[in-house]
Amino acid sequence: MNHAHCFDRLFLALGSLFALLAVALGAFAAHALKARLGADLIGTFEVGVRYQMYHAIALLAVGLAHKSWPSPLLAASGWLFVIGIVVFSGSLYVLSLSGIRWFGAITPFGGIAFLAGWVCLAWSVWKQ
Repeated sequence: MNHAHCFDRLFLALGSLFALLAVALGAFAAHALKARLGADLIGTFEVGVRYQMYHAIALLAVGLAHKSWPSPLLAASGWLFVIGIVVFSGSLYVLSLSGIRWFGAITPFGGIAFLAGWVCLAWSVWKQ
């Protein structure tokens, strides 16, 4: 198995796992957290779930694109989406569950990773 093929499978697997986790976390928020958290914190948690799902699907697209056009820039887009999910969505989950507001200061760094991932994806596909 070549190195490029490993990234294809890795991003497809990570995208699938992050999507699975987004569905599970969304159900958790709808059923277990609604009674425990205020509407503002539930809304924050749901933003994390939504962006996690968007970028899980983006990881699937990166994995599929990498099969046809393997490139370091395309791989970078996948890693930036992973970082964005962990930092953006993760910080919103922690903020929602803990109520510690300073976690919100971390969230924009995940957003920047998402934006950079989309730029890398667009540029790498355009260059092909």
